[in-house]
Order: sequence, then structure tokens, then C-alpha cells
Amino acid sequence: MYTAKDHTFVLCAYQESEYLENCIQSLQNQTVASKIIMSTSTPNRSIDALCQRYGIPLYLNTGEKGIAQDWNFGYLQAKSALITLAHQDDQYEPNYLEEMLRHLNQASHPLIAFSDYAELRDGQRVDKNRLLQIKRWMLFPLRKRVLQKSVWVRRRILSLGCPICCPSVTFVADHLPAPVFTPHFKSDVDWQAWERLSREKGSFVYVPKVLMEHRIHRESATTQIIGDSLRGQEDYEMLCKFWPSWAARIIERFYKQGEKSNQLPG
Repeated sequence: MYTAKDHTFVLCAYQESEYLENCIQSLQNQTVASKIIMSTSTPNRSIDALCQRYGIPLYLNTGEKGIAQDWNFGYLQAKSALITLAHQDDQYEPNYLEEMLRHLNQASHPLIAFSDYAELRDGQRVDKNRLLQIKRWMLFPLRKRVLQKSVWVRRRILSLGCPICCPSVTFVADHLPAPVFTPHFKSDVDWQAWERLSREKGSFVYVPKVLMEHRIHRESATTQIIGDSLRGQEDYEMLCKFWPSWAARIIERFYKQGEKSNQLPG
């Protein structure tokens, strides 16, 4: 039986974010309290001040840099059975952890648990748009607990894209290989991890409730990567893990339409 004592929020901070304090507050306002730590490879006065203000331990990655490396570093600082990598621009509903624990305790050998999510655009919560609806449709089979254990079902879902929102994920560390993330991609680091973990025996626990909000803004890493056209290259490489190259190219073309949901007006 997992409890809040078994869980750690690892807040991954990068450079200076005007939204970091809001994320911290959303983690501290959980209905069940767990440990909160912060990790960064870009220390600065803003991060130091917020950690001091809220009493959060700060861990500095002085080794290899990169998205996967930074996430792996933060993950390894949490000495707990359950770990959530919180992204600095996002925010969590007060019942996020409570719902994660409830569903994890109902699952058979859980690997990861993750929830539905909304977007934050210009400070406004967006619960429905084309991209969110497609992702919910893709994840619909995992509403059935028996299908959460199916490697075949998980891989069919992931063969069409990445509907799992990375900051919504709680990892069951004792059931997972380490490191979780593989240095290679800049955009599809999470999709690559889910593809690898989808081969493991255990459950992908899906909570079909909006328990966090993912912020879309110009300074976000995802928005910048899409602007640099790196997303398409990485998406094609990921799709080739499931499909012949000709089929992967066709699916990737449809993916480009989905990218428009992450682009902001000029």
C-alpha cells in the first residue's frame, strides 16, 4: 500500500521561469503532502531564492547536461518508491497525488501512473482542443484496468504518437529500469522512454481525470523545438520503431498538423 510518505515531487528547474513559484505552490497545496525537492543544471539567484523561501532542498547537476540527463539526475535524487518529475511551467490540481495513490494501490504491478491534463494558454485553462481530444481517444483503452497490463495495447497506442503527458507521470521506481530516460532526443525524450517501458511486464495506470495543466508559451522547450523543426525528425525516428519507414513517413505527415496546436500566433 503506497502512501504520501513513499512519494517525492522532483521539480526540474531550468534558467529563470516566471511560473516556477506557481508550480511550487501547486505542489505544496496537495491534499496529501509529500516530499518536494528541486534539481537544476542552471543555478541562479531566482531558483536559490525560491528554494530558501519555500524550504525546498536544491540539487545541482554539475555533470552532463541535456533534457534526458537533467531528468535522470533529478530522478536519482529522490530516494522514494514513487517519483513525479514536475516541470517548472506547469501546475498541479490539489488532488493530483491523492488520485495517483488511489489508482496505484488498485493496480497490478504498476510501472507508471499518469493522468489526463489540460493546457494553460495566456493564463487561461483550455480543457478541450483537437490535440487534447485525440490524445484522450488514444488513451481510451487504458480506462480498462485489464488492458493496462497489455504490452500489445500499450504499443499500439504509442505507435500512433505520444498521448502521455510527461509531467503528469508518477514513476514506480522499484519496478523500472534505470536510467529511465535515454540521451538522444530533445523533443521526444518522454516518448522514447514510454516506448521502452511499454515492453516491461506491469501496468500503465491511466487516471482519466484532468489533474494538472501543461503551459504552452513561447519560451517553453516544446514550442522552441517545434519552431526549429526538430520535432518532425524525431517523430519520424520514433514511428520507425513501430512501422516500416514508408508508413512512418505517412503518419509523421499527419503529426505535423498536430504540432500546430503547440504553435502560438506571431
